[in-house]
Amino acid sequence: MSKWEKVRLGDLTKIKTGKLDANASSNDGEYPFFTCSKEPLKISSYSYDCECVLVAGNGDLNVKYYNGKFDAYQRTYIIESIDKNKLFVPYLYLYLSDYVDTLRGLSIGGVIKYIKLGNLTDAAIPIPPLNTQKQIVAILDKANLLIESRKQQLAQLDLLVKSRFVEMFGDPVTNPMGWDVKKLKNLYKVRSSKRIYQNEQVSEGIRFLRVSDLVRKILDGIDSCDLYISEEQYMRFLDSGLVPKAEDILVTSRGTLGLCYIVQPSDRFYFQDGMISWLEKQGIEIESIYVYYLFGTYGFRQQMEQLPTGTTVSYLSLETLGNLEIMVPPLPIQNAFAAFVHQVDKSKFEIQKGLKQMEIQYNALMQQYFG
Repeated sequence: MSKWEKVRLGDLTKIKTGKLDANASSNDGEYPFFTCSKEPLKISSYSYDCECVLVAGNGDLNVKYYNGKFDAYQRTYIIESIDKNKLFVPYLYLYLSDYVDTLRGLSIGGVIKYIKLGNLTDAAIPIPPLNTQKQIVAILDKANLLIESRKQQLAQLDLLVKSRFVEMFGDPVTNPMGWDVKKLKNLYKVRSSKRIYQNEQVSEGIRFLRVSDLVRKILDGIDSCDLYISEEQYMRFLDSGLVPKAEDILVTSRGTLGLCYIVQPSDRFYFQDGMISWLEKQGIEIESIYVYYLFGTYGFRQQMEQLPTGTTVSYLSLETLGNLEIMVPPLPIQNAFAAFVHQVDKSKFEIQKGLKQMEIQYNALMQQYFG
């Protein structure tokens, strides 16, 4: 816990909101335009020229630091230090980056959550001496730099695998190497789970994944789930062949289409029918790792997300999924690619292990300074 006096944020800062509508952006604009999105847009003019922290007032509720000319959406809070000898703005940014989880808990509203001005002005921020604030910023910046370096290493390894895929197999749309082409339903049994009704859900047991849970698992490696089915029901499904096996693939079919998860031997979960499709491996001429990376290529995603008429698809039905045509290179070549991926995964595992330790240490420092 912080050992310094805590001061009401409203006594140390000037807080205002932007004035513009979200559609005021300009693609070729010169200045940043801060909305509630994580990434700023562009705009041709500016209304503000200052060093500040920007807090998205609704939606994602993210926090940004900026120093210079910019403009802002009307639900974006612009927070300036009244006295920079009392409150160092980069220190304020780090505090609010930690406090944003509390803001999410305080947010109100229906579909789109939002915060009120009082949620910010009433926040209690620890205020050490100015030099100490600067030292804290330097320590956390250095720690964050190391974390970002590890993340960049992981991104480079992912890019290496994607490049190797194209090198070995070519563009899946043009198929320049002339591989055989087959429909997915001729390689996998395309199916779904058994429907789980609300009265069959329990407070603990076997995890029951919604499509949003699966997306987080695929993109962030986060096993977040608050729905369950009973162990007994899961075992009945398992005995009846209604549970995916290792090397089967789950595909997101609503929202973010076509994200893939390869079922692992240790997995024990069930999943939402209709929103998640199940490719059951038939043991013939296909390697699931190859299919996983095929789904991730830009050309294949374009094919998957648009009907032959050019209409954008918002839902990937079992029929549409099964009729997707994919290149089928000889199995030994697919296996060679899978072996390469396994080697890269070993390197990624070591980096991820180090990254996790760094993030634990970073969070401990944040708790020490701001908790």
